[in-house]
Amino acid sequence: MSEPLLQVRDLITAFDTDGGLIRAVDAVSFEVRRGQTLGIVGESGCGKSVTAMSLVRLLPQPSGKILQGEVNFKGRDLTRLKPDEIRKVRGNEIGVIFQEPMTALNPVQRIGKQLSECFLLHKKMSRKQAWEAAIEMLRLVKIPAPELRAGDYPHQLSGGMRQRVVIAMALACRPDLVIADEPTTALDVTVQAQILDLMKRLQAEMGMSVILITHDLGVIAETCDDVVVMYGGRVVERAPVKELFAKPLHAYTRGLLASIPRLETERKSKLPVIPGMVASLRDFVPGCRFCQRMDRQGLTLRERPPFIEATPGHWVEACPICYASTEV
Repeated sequence: MSEPLLQVRDLITAFDTDGGLIRAVDAVSFEVRRGQTLGIVGESGCGKSVTAMSLVRLLPQPSGKILQGEVNFKGRDLTRLKPDEIRKVRGNEIGVIFQEPMTALNPVQRIGKQLSECFLLHKKMSRKQAWEAAIEMLRLVKIPAPELRAGDYPHQLSGGMRQRVVIAMALACRPDLVIADEPTTALDVTVQAQILDLMKRLQAEMGMSVILITHDLGVIAETCDDVVVMYGGRVVERAPVKELFAKPLHAYTRGLLASIPRLETERKSKLPVIPGMVASLRDFVPGCRFCQRMDRQGLTLRERPPFIEATPGHWVEACPICYASTEV
């Protein structure tokens, strides 16, 4: 088996607030191998996006801080790089596809100019060469009439077209790793399928690795090799995608899978839901945070459960209740 392209070890990220430091990511670990797609799934507020932005040091400043851990990418710890060094990695060796293209794109610059900046910043190109490379990238992501579209502003494009532009920007320098933060959230179903098919095709052509962040388990099943399930800023389960769907070990993972609508479900019947709400960051307990949600009491709330390898390649947070339980 090849060496991992990316290794994340015990990553802790916090935000400085009036009430003190609040941890949003709490000792998260995972790895991504070359050519692999890793899915990170969980409810809103579980720490998926903060984890992704920590990898490339794009946390809100000055409040966001990486307190501890390593992010080893191609033998370098990204948490220790100087600002000018991480800028050379970001956009060049690691591309980022943001959740909302209208906030990722500059509304007062033409998309061709924004895309050509990627080449001017990271490659030794003239402005003419960068413009031609930008048009070629628009063609690669299947934007019709790319020579004309390069002169458009973001608001002149549809949502799906804007997301294709953001994908083109992320892939412009042919990175080794792409972080896709919910790339299909704001799109309708047919456009979602087109964007996912586009990403799979480009991944196969370029041989890159992908970290796909989503709350949609259907997207995970369709596109990913391995899955990380996050809850309360922690990884509660990590496994190959087929094994996770066939044999989920943590009660939270089982709850997520049970809430997926199925064809055999009776019409107008209620879908299963996970009781309770995710606690506020400042209210998280040191122990099992899913037990906290379920209003359980005792030692499980006071001591963090160990993260164990239950079967080869299948890791789970071994809370004595959530791991052993057969029901949510």
